[in-house]
Amino acid sequence: MVVPELRPWRAAKPRLARVANAVRPCFARVTAVTGPRVTRLVRATKPQVTRVATAKTWQYTTGAATVGLALAVVVVTAAGPWDSSGQRTAERDWAAAQEGGGGADHGSRSGTSDAAAGAPQPAPSAASVLTGLGGAANTVKSAPAGQALAGVLNPLLNDPALGARHAAAVVDVTTGKHLYGTGTHDALTPASTTKIATAVAALSALGPDHRLTTRTVYEPDTEELILVGGGDPTLTARKGSRGLADLRTLARETAAALKQRDVRQVTLSYDTTLYAGPERHPIGVNDNLAPVTALMADEARTDGSTSGPAPRVTDPAAEATRTFAGFLRDHGIRTTSPGPSKATDRADALATVSSPPLSALVERMLTNSDNDIAEALARHTAVATGERADFAGAGRAMQAQLRKLGLPLKGTVLRDGSGLNRDNRLTVDLITALLLKAADPARPALRPTLTGLPVAGFTGTLSDRYGDGAAGIVRAKTGTLTGVNALAGTVVNQDGRLLAFAFLATGTTDPTAAQTALDRAATALAACGCR
Repeated sequence: MVVPELRPWRAAKPRLARVANAVRPCFARVTAVTGPRVTRLVRATKPQVTRVATAKTWQYTTGAATVGLALAVVVVTAAGPWDSSGQRTAERDWAAAQEGGGGADHGSRSGTSDAAAGAPQPAPSAASVLTGLGGAANTVKSAPAGQALAGVLNPLLNDPALGARHAAAVVDVTTGKHLYGTGTHDALTPASTTKIATAVAALSALGPDHRLTTRTVYEPDTEELILVGGGDPTLTARKGSRGLADLRTLARETAAALKQRDVRQVTLSYDTTLYAGPERHPIGVNDNLAPVTALMADEARTDGSTSGPAPRVTDPAAEATRTFAGFLRDHGIRTTSPGPSKATDRADALATVSSPPLSALVERMLTNSDNDIAEALARHTAVATGERADFAGAGRAMQAQLRKLGLPLKGTVLRDGSGLNRDNRLTVDLITALLLKAADPARPALRPTLTGLPVAGFTGTLSDRYGDGAAGIVRAKTGTLTGVNALAGTVVNQDGRLLAFAFLATGTTDPTAAQTALDRAATALAACGCR
């Protein structure tokens, strides 16, 4: 049985938009909250770490909180749907809607409309905090290795709550230097931290600007209209598409194209042949994942939700096509009951709608731990590289892409893209290498792997964690299956150094206690100068 990991979106609260001179009062307010919490947690969980004094902890929150919060929110600002102030568009929108105050000025490329009625006026953007790792304006320091870091982490990672077996690694993002490791070559079940590998593989194979296209074609010989699935689980049938591919728009444009051909009645079919193999994941029927098919609307959810576990329709393609038929009727096109088919090369193209760019899909996948997007991206990696687009082919395609990037794959097993398959195996050495590769200034296309990581205490699957810890300092992907707990991401430590870390634990018996133990380790890493 799978322990549900996803949670409802309870996104950003902080006012992180005002950086430069205006940012200091804001961070002072955050400091007043996070500083004592970090101090309390460090004292409660690792009294043996005498190297990190209370004064140094407060220095961390006043100094590194200004740099650290900003750097944690912008590992780099050179790519993805992020602006130069380092605040993600979606988080700005949420904060503006909740607080009625302006956010950073994202300009015309943000994908949002600040001219909408009642929208708050944006505040001016400050200069970029970090132009890119290794860039001229890079102020991130390199971190020292040594016994001090082991002295901090060993007692916390030996917590019985982390089960019979665990592995951990910490790497300096700026230099690539390995600072800490235990069991680094042991391939363990990674749960949803698998999505970090899925993100890197998909971005590498397809590029951050790639879009998933759903289309309609018409077979004039048979008067058949075919809805061709493009493998976009975010295709929406709901009003207010907000930048997603819209089934209503597709129906309107399809109806207009049919009327130009003087067609008012069609045989309606759907084509899901982009994917191959079984639709059902090995876990079986589960609220964490719909059947994996090339055609679905709103991830086949039946409860109106956009993230987290939810009941799903049993035949997403047929249901999406029935919904599409209803939209066609609204535009004067009558249809038969839909059935499966395959478009031929003779079919006339009618209309298309496309998903947001892959960079945005990767961010949504990581922030919400979205299993449906993860499996779609794994299949598209297979399609792009000539592998069979099923679970096994997607796993082979992902490993091939990671191998091309020169990543350490010894012991790696990938049976899916979401991490729901318990047969997956990754090492912490590979996970930290994935994070380093995504931070490489020479590979900006991989940057959404970092910008999509949930922010501790603010977004996605970390929104309700770190209430007494390093809120805003840790960015990490969570992982939870029965008996498995994981956490991997980036953190800014006490001295403003940017670190990548990966913690995997197997054989856990209390998921809450294990989660707390991992959060303590990440918080201690953030609070450690470790000289």
